[in-house]
Amino acid sequence: MHDRTLCVKRPEVSHEGFASLATPTYRASTIVFDSAEAYANRSKRGPDGYTYGLHGTPTSRTLEASITALEQGLRTVLVPSGQAAITVVFLSVLMPGDTVLIPDSAYPPVAGFCENYLKPRGISYRIYDPMIGSGIANLIDETVKLIWTESPGSTTMEIQDIPAIVAAAKSHGVLTGCDNTWATPLYFKPLAYAMDFSTMALTKYVGGHSDLLMGSIAVKDIALHKQLKDTMRMIGMGVSPDDCALALRGMETMGVRLAHSGRVALDFARKIAHRVAPELVLHPALPGAAGHAFFQRDFTGASGVFSLVIPPHAEAALPDLLTAAQTFAIGASWGGTHSLLAPMTITRATGADAHSGTILRINIGLEDENDLWADLEPIVAAIATTPAVAKTA
Repeated sequence: MHDRTLCVKRPEVSHEGFASLATPTYRASTIVFDSAEAYANRSKRGPDGYTYGLHGTPTSRTLEASITALEQGLRTVLVPSGQAAITVVFLSVLMPGDTVLIPDSAYPPVAGFCENYLKPRGISYRIYDPMIGSGIANLIDETVKLIWTESPGSTTMEIQDIPAIVAAAKSHGVLTGCDNTWATPLYFKPLAYAMDFSTMALTKYVGGHSDLLMGSIAVKDIALHKQLKDTMRMIGMGVSPDDCALALRGMETMGVRLAHSGRVALDFARKIAHRVAPELVLHPALPGAAGHAFFQRDFTGASGVFSLVIPPHAEAALPDLLTAAQTFAIGASWGGTHSLLAPMTITRATGADAHSGTILRINIGLEDENDLWADLEPIVAAIATTPAVAKTA
């Protein structure tokens, strides 16, 4: 062979005697075949076969298998974000004339996708009170094909009665899905409660270092897996092997990170609840929290995210207090090693109590808890201060 060919064509190197604890990162667009016949018959390799890099390499397959094992599922697909995980589920099972039910506490872009993308294409949605439980049966008609859940709810932290919702859905032949990003399969397993889809934003706890974007969808039904894969193929959706390698590395420490962040977050939530009105602290593990009994029944632990309702008298002081924080950063997302504060404004479509005003979402990372408390204490003090009463003439 000539030199320019040797620059491109790699020699065979023996792997005998080589073993590593690290998962190799297999990058590929083209997948090569041993023969023209193998290439012609590539579609017969099925959804688990290797045909093109967009549809998977051994690195992504390893991450899929790892998540499947945690989820106690049959198959997992990987998508570019947590929001993509939800939209791919919706696109895979909903057709014009169908309806999806979504909780009022869901990640806000879910309702945005329904209103701005599905609705103009003839797919309806209805928003329900997250605490509806078995009462959701009253919302199911012949058009409803999917019930979506998110437990706990985004920012407001309500725990839904998943078994009751699944029972109602199954009695009507309706599919169900859950955004399980907060708990991860370490603390809650939706598929074990007969959910059809369990999704996560791997961006959060699985990645764990605020440096990748990815989502996952786990199922126990091979036909649903095929529907998901077909949708992803049609719209050209895939994930980077390099990001999969980062997610695999992050998963190795997820258990200890989650245990630490969850412990500190609950300690802080209890500490704050002793200083301010308890109903201002939104954490599922606290007595009195919305769905606390369901949390105790269904979950094996709590992660490191909770919320603090900012009463009107403390609103004006909050921006300067957030800016003054030395250890917490201000930003969206969560689940990484860095602690974050994110002031949120929540609106509700169902008229359920959404705590009008600002809700401060708190993500606990891996910094020293004394440094973190030094940032939170002035915020708690501002809330705990009795508002001045205006004098009348």
